[in-house]
Parts: sequence; C-alpha cells; structure tokens
Amino acid sequence: MPPSLTSLAALLGSPASLALYLLCVAIATFAQTLSGFAFGLVFLSLVASFDLASVADAANVATVLTLANAWAYFRAHRQPVPWPLMKPAILTSCVGVGGGLVLLHWLSAGATTALKLLLGVVIVLCALVLLRRGAVRATLAPPRQFAAAGLVSGLMGGLFGTSGPPIVYHLYRQPLALDVVRRGLLLMFAANALTRIALNVPTGGFSLRAVLLSAIALPLVQVLTRLALRLQPHVPAAALRWGVAALLVATGGSLALAALHAH
Repeated sequence: MPPSLTSLAALLGSPASLALYLLCVAIATFAQTLSGFAFGLVFLSLVASFDLASVADAANVATVLTLANAWAYFRAHRQPVPWPLMKPAILTSCVGVGGGLVLLHWLSAGATTALKLLLGVVIVLCALVLLRRGAVRATLAPPRQFAAAGLVSGLMGGLFGTSGPPIVYHLYRQPLALDVVRRGLLLMFAANALTRIALNVPTGGFSLRAVLLSAIALPLVQVLTRLALRLQPHVPAAALRWGVAALLVATGGSLALAALHAH
C-alpha cells in the first residue's frame, strides 16, 4: 500500500474503532431525524465517551453531518422553510457560533481535560432541559426572545458543533405545529453549520482526520435519514425524547466523571 494511503488509514484508526464510529453516526442520525434535534449532542457524547476523536474533531464532524442530515431532510420534504419565523434566531446564532469557536480554540490549546469535563456537564444539563418541556404559550414569542435563544444556541454550536437545546426548548413552547418546529430547527442547524465551516476552514481549524471521518459517514447519513423518515410516524414522541435524554445523561455523566478522574 502506498505511504499516502497508509497514513490516511492510520488517521481513520483500527477497523473496530471505525465500525464503532459509524455506529455512533447511525444512532445520532436516527435521533436527529426522528426528533428534529439531538444529532450533535448524541454524536459528541458517544464519540467522546469511546474516545474515538478529540472534541475539536468530533465537533467539526458533527457540523458537516448535521448539514448533510438537514440537506437530506429538505430534499425529501419539499415544504417551505420557516425563514420569517427563524430569522431573528438565525442571525444572532451566527454571531454566537463565532464566539464559541474562539472559546473552543482557546480551550483546545491547553485544557483538553477541562474541555471534556465542560462537554460532559453541558450534555447532562441539555438532557434535563430537553425533558423539562414548559407549557405551550398562548401566543408566539416576540422576535427578541427568538434572538436570545439563537445567541445561546450559536455559542454552543461554535463550541461543540451542536446548537440544539436552547432553541429546541424555545420552539417547543411556541404554539406551532410539530412539523414547523422540526423544519425550523433543521433550518437553524444548517445555517449554524455553514457559518461554523466558513469560519473554521480558513483558519486551519478543520483537520484532515475530521475531513476523512466526515467523508466516510456522509453516505450513511443520507441513507439512514431517508430510512428514519419512513419510521417517523410510528415512533411515539415522548418515548423518543426520554430515550435520547437517558442516552445523553449516561454518556455525558460518564464523560464528566472520566475527566474529573483524569484531572
């Protein structure tokens, strides 16, 4: 095998770790497509728990695969995207993504254990937030509240490649059809992913390993997204939400404990 191919294979890891990585992608894709959220959280929690990639690489892969998941969904569901509804949240979230990336680069430079601890704590807190669904409002929230939720979500998106919980909690409290909520979330996730890639690639924040891991997972995301769309009507929303939350608490908790032990 030529040296260049050998080095690429070494970057991907052993066949066993690669298979485990693809399993993580599959689980996260099903969670995202069925619920409209949680790809980044599930993916990062699993990858970090099994130590399959650094937090920075995993966040970059989550960004690319989130974009691929949204693309596959909107191609299968050719309905109008709720741009007027989501515009305030998307604009502020793009600013938040930039701030999150700055924080990620600072922590990645010399505080890897602290970054994993922060990720584990954030994942557990996000799971609790997703379970605590407040009462649905009688009227739609004003644009400034969408903007505030978008800013916090963008900060998480820049830091961890996942911007879900703040905007998920906000949207599920609005008097909106679930399909509108799902399309709004995917639209924002796609916008955040594009912003993160546009800011990260020119500054050298996207490693070759992250590119390779993204490339081998893209076909799987496309296929499984379409499969999950067929299963969507048959999965109770409450059961899915509790299942995703339980997975996040287990993996996020173990990641935080491991980081504390290492420290």
